[in-house]
Amino acid sequence: MGTRHTAHTAWCAHDHRCSLAEHRAEPITIRTPGAGSAVLTRVRTSNGTQYAEVRLSITLPRDDAHARQRLAALLTHLRTLIGPAPRAAVGCARKDNRP
Repeated sequence: MGTRHTAHTAWCAHDHRCSLAEHRAEPITIRTPGAGSAVLTRVRTSNGTQYAEVRLSITLPRDDAHARQRLAALLTHLRTLIGPAPRAAVGCARKDNRP
């Protein structure tokens, strides 16, 4: 079964980063001297699913206890970000606050 070609998006790189199966934006890099960096790339698959690909490099404290504390905080925040996405609101909010 082959892959299906999809049209480029307004935000994709329009070059070798895109393939028949997905479209990729140009990566955005954030650097903080002495603290680390993050690279974010927006991706859309051939079936329309979109996701953010994130690569992190974080400087850890030399002290093991503080390094573990930073790693625990990182994992907590990552769990929040990769948890189930909230359902999109459709139409007006209901007065009884039900979906």
